[in-house]
Amino acid sequence: DEAIAHLKAIVDAHPDDMRAYLALGGVYSSKEDFRSAATLYDKAVEVLKTPTAANWNIFYQRGIAYERLKEWPKAEPNFRKALELYPDQPQVLNYLGYSWVDKNMNLKEGLAMIQKAVDLRPSDGYIVDSLGWAYYRLGQFDDAVREMERAVSLKPEDPVLNDHLGDAYWRVGRKLEATFQWNQARDLKPDPDVLATLQQKLMKGLPPIESNTAQETPKVKPEPAPAPKG
Repeated sequence: DEAIAHLKAIVDAHPDDMRAYLALGGVYSSKEDFRSAATLYDKAVEVLKTPTAANWNIFYQRGIAYERLKEWPKAEPNFRKALELYPDQPQVLNYLGYSWVDKNMNLKEGLAMIQKAVDLRPSDGYIVDSLGWAYYRLGQFDDAVREMERAVSLKPEDPVLNDHLGDAYWRVGRKLEATFQWNQARDLKPDPDVLATLQQKLMKGLPPIESNTAQETPKVKPEPAPAPKG
C-alpha cells in the first residue's frame, strides 16, 4: 500500500516524530490491522524517553489497538497512562470507563469516568450514548432511555445509537418504539454483524435480562481528539 510505504519511510527518517507514528497507526487501524498498529505504538513508546501530556494519544491509540485484539491486560495500562498524562481527556475517559462497565469491572469508577466525559463533551453523541449504554448494562433502564434519546438527537444517522435506544425502550416496556428504532437502525445500513442482531430483535425482541451478556466495543469518533491545552 502506497500510503503505508510512504508513512513507514517518514517514521524511519524521523523516529522521534510521534505524529508520524499516529498517522501510520491510523492507516493500520482503518484497515483493521490492529496487530501492526500495536507493534508500531510499542516502538513509539520505546522511543519516548519521558512522555509528556502531548503524548497522551500514543498511549490511547496503543490501548485501543490492544483492546481490539482482545488483549485487555495490555490495553488497560495504556488507557491509565494516557489519563495520567492528560486527566481530563474525554475520549480516554469514555473508552476506559465504558470498557470497565461493559466487562462488569470497576463499575462505580467506570460510570463516574463516563459522566465526567459527558460533562466535558456534552454535545458528543457517541459519548452520551456510552453513558446511556453504561446505565443499560447496570440495569438502570430509565436512565439509559434518557441518555440514549439525547444521543440519537445529537447523532441521528448512526445505526448503533438507534439500536441501543431500541434495546433500552424494550427493557422499559415501550416495545412499539423499540421496534421503530431497530427498523431505523436497519435502514441506516449498519455493519453486517449489527444487521444480523437487528434482524433477530425484529423477529423475536430481546431475550430475558439474565441472557443479555454480549459485550460491545465503545463507539469512538474516527478523528483524533484535540491536543491538550497548556
